[in-house]
Amino acid sequence: MSVSTGSTDAPGGTTVPTLLVLGSEPPPRLDRLTGRAEIVFADETTLAGLLPTADALLAWDFTSDAIRESWPAHGPRPRWVHTASAGVDRLLCPALIADDTVVTNARGVFEQPIAEYVAGLVIAMAKDFYGSWELQRQRRWQHRETLRLAGTRAVVVGSGPIGRAVGSTLLALGVGVDLVGRRERTGDPEFGRVHAAGALNGLLPHADWVVCAAPLTAETRGMFGAAAFALMPRRARFVNVARGPLVDEAALVAALREWRIAAAALDVFADEPLASDSPLWDVPHLIVSPHMSGDTLGWRDALAAQFQDNFDRWAAGEPLRNVVDKRLGYVPVT
Repeated sequence: MSVSTGSTDAPGGTTVPTLLVLGSEPPPRLDRLTGRAEIVFADETTLAGLLPTADALLAWDFTSDAIRESWPAHGPRPRWVHTASAGVDRLLCPALIADDTVVTNARGVFEQPIAEYVAGLVIAMAKDFYGSWELQRQRRWQHRETLRLAGTRAVVVGSGPIGRAVGSTLLALGVGVDLVGRRERTGDPEFGRVHAAGALNGLLPHADWVVCAAPLTAETRGMFGAAAFALMPRRARFVNVARGPLVDEAALVAALREWRIAAAALDVFADEPLASDSPLWDVPHLIVSPHMSGDTLGWRDALAAQFQDNFDRWAAGEPLRNVVDKRLGYVPVT
């Protein structure tokens, strides 16, 4: 391939690389790169023309499809792409997968916040906090019995860092956890066994909680459809904090409306932002949140610091952290 020739001369005659940032508001704080990189900002309309001039690309706006749509099949292009997200499905395309550009992601920033969010949803559903709030609004005193978490069982789909953090947090609440990954692994120090994806159908009938934390790939797209929901017991609650297209939303709506599963919570959707006229807003026993499970106070600063740490390694010719296997679509678990 041809690499970018976008490096520029800094004062004193030293050459600095050109860093292209696909930006959104607010922009990243990249103070540590002052004098060490020529930083150029792009949006979806200017990205294609600027890609050949860049040595590295920071996908700060990780909700955009512009990289996937603009990546050049030939000629100069960045040698390194970093996305400020855990998932890389919005940027991978055949040309990027085929060339030798290195792709890294934001692994390490979102895991614990997402795990806490899932735990909050699980507790809220088990203890019927939503029902208490509704009754409070109606000024009604209605005693109920709620579900005890200890002794229930969760199937967590996705054995990467996010899925593992979710599983660990649920274990701390006394929930038994079956962790499902791409392939089976025995002797796991925390979960004992990581189940292969092919074992999922056998696990779903015994699940009180099903949490989707898997990467979006060709193999996982639509994995939670009518057949999967039919396998879950009526008491099951479903949570998706991964990517919207992993779930057949129409099948989930049908399962909830027909009370074939007890409840669900979606933080991600096939189309985002969710349209105001989407039927999902009014589905009974469904909690809707706007793709915020990993976003805690200071998350943007953490993303910027992580990128700058990796930039230090890149500039020094050292191995980068969080290198994505572009064929698989995620950072392999080692």
